Amino acid sequence: MEPAEDWLVESLRLYQDFHAFDLSGATRVLEWIDDKGIFVAGYERPKKNEILHLVLPLRLSVKENQGLFPERDFKVRHGAFSDRPVFDLKHVPDTRLLVTSGLPGCYLQVWQVAEDTDVIKAVSTIAVHEKEGSLWPRVAIFSSVAPGVLHGVRLSSLRVVDLASQKTTYTSGVSDSEELSSLQVLDAHSFAFCCTSGRLGLVDTRQKLAPSENVSPSPGSAGGRWCAEVRGRDRGPGPSIASLCSDGQLCLLDPRDLCHPVSSVQCPVSTPSPDPELLRVTWAPGLDNCLAISGFDGTVQVFDVSAWHGVEGQVEPLFTHRGHIFLDGNGTDTAPLVTTHTWHPRKPRTLLSAASDASLHVWDWVELRASR
Repeated sequence: MEPAEDWLVESLRLYQDFHAFDLSGATRVLEWIDDKGIFVAGYERPKKNEILHLVLPLRLSVKENQGLFPERDFKVRHGAFSDRPVFDLKHVPDTRLLVTSGLPGCYLQVWQVAEDTDVIKAVSTIAVHEKEGSLWPRVAIFSSVAPGVLHGVRLSSLRVVDLASQKTTYTSGVSDSEELSSLQVLDAHSFAFCCTSGRLGLVDTRQKLAPSENVSPSPGSAGGRWCAEVRGRDRGPGPSIASLCSDGQLCLLDPRDLCHPVSSVQCPVSTPSPDPELLRVTWAPGLDNCLAISGFDGTVQVFDVSAWHGVEGQVEPLFTHRGHIFLDGNGTDTAPLVTTHTWHPRKPRTLLSAASDASLHVWDWVELRASR
């Protein structure tokens, strides 16, 4: 049999559930709105790009498999066109507002999802004070009675803007020009940042910027670009920060000591990431000590980190999703690159992943070691 046919046969054993869809264009955005819908957005240049609110098929919205359902595809609930590529999109919790970022990076766009029509309407912009042609602002949302938009291209340009009044409520107040790769709001007053150099920091907005941080990237990763994610505080003890390098190095850190990783391992990637902008590491919201990585090739790798304390060297994934490679229908010899992935907020082993060929997969993996 052909490799693709072999994989299709093997997938019956590998997946509890698997769905493959084709979008109208590739997306770097998979943003949840509750647990039944997602936003996707195109990032091609130069053209108008769609922003779509998709509702999951009913089969993927129920807690357990309950037989056959007539609806097997995503439904488009709302949509819009953006005049620029969308590299990031955040839904403002408990509102119908979205914030997008892309190039040119001189502003953030605020959108509103209509209640009585299928339109997503552009309603305002947020000015970005640091304008650099090739860089775009990273974005995160402080959700509260008065939501705030945290954004910045570099540490020096970090600020929080009140979404309603457009007033700046926080600035970093530093001249540090390190480029940011990711921002993550942790609670009402704190956020985490990761620089492309691997520098990490935890910041309390009630104080002048003096973050708890590591200043230098991990040894052995010279020239690599990094991203990071902080695990939810309700997931128990252990290291809660995962930092991923474009060469496949993965570090786990305790927020109380960011200078000394609890473990530093090498993920089994064949080559460094061809586009470090697409690197992604995410903690599973419904599983203890599980995380996923993507952005190196056409796969998503899932790891169990529970036994990694003090571990160095190469580690093996618990599960690898290869569906984007074997179901590639573009007829080229180059395999698609996974552009992003996200965990389902309610189904512990269900992930969504998108790739550069505009494929979108929803998959519920089987932990083979537990099923033997």
